[in-house]
Amino acid sequence: MSYCTFSQNESESSVHRHYHLNQYGFPVRDDSELFGRLILEINQAGLSWTTILKKQENFRAAYSQFDIRTVAAYSEEDIQRLLSDVGIIRNKLKVRAAVNNAQVLLKLMNEFGSFDGWLNANHPKSRAEWTKLFKKTFTFVGGEIVNEFLMSIGYLPGAHDENCAVYKEILKKSPKWLEK
Repeated sequence: MSYCTFSQNESESSVHRHYHLNQYGFPVRDDSELFGRLILEINQAGLSWTTILKKQENFRAAYSQFDIRTVAAYSEEDIQRLLSDVGIIRNKLKVRAAVNNAQVLLKLMNEFGSFDGWLNANHPKSRAEWTKLFKKTFTFVGGEIVNEFLMSIGYLPGAHDENCAVYKEILKKSPKWLEK
C-alpha cells in the first residue's frame, strides 16, 4: 500500500494525513526546514514514522527551531539536555549526528550559500549517487534516510502516486526537473 493510500484511509486528525497533505513531497528550500527534515529522517531510523511525526514539534523546540548555527554551537551541556528530553528520541548517536551535521552544513553554506545551494549544485544525481554523497558528507545517513529526505523535500519524485490529488499540487510548486 502506498503512503498516499494509507494516509487517505487515516482519520482527519491523523498525523500521517496532515503530513501527507501539507508537507510530504512539497518543495522545501529554507535551510532551517531542510536541516529539520534531515534531523527527523535520521531520528526515524529503527522507529515508526508515526512516532517521529507525533514528536515533530518537540524536535523543533529541542533543536532551537532547527537553526543550523545554533545547533552547530551546541556544547556538551546542550547534548546532555537533549539526551534527557523525553519529548524527542534520546539516542546519543542521533543527537551527536545532528550537531555534527549542523557543523558540516555551516561549511557547505559558506561554500554554496545555503544547504539548498549545495543540493542544487550537486543535481542531478541518481539515488545511489546521492546516498554516496550524503554518506561522505554527513553522519548517520544511509540509503533509506537519504531517499526519504530527498523525496520529503520535493527534491526527488516519488512521494505521491500520480493519481493522488496532492501530486498535481506539488508539480505546480516544484522545479521543472522534478517532473517525469
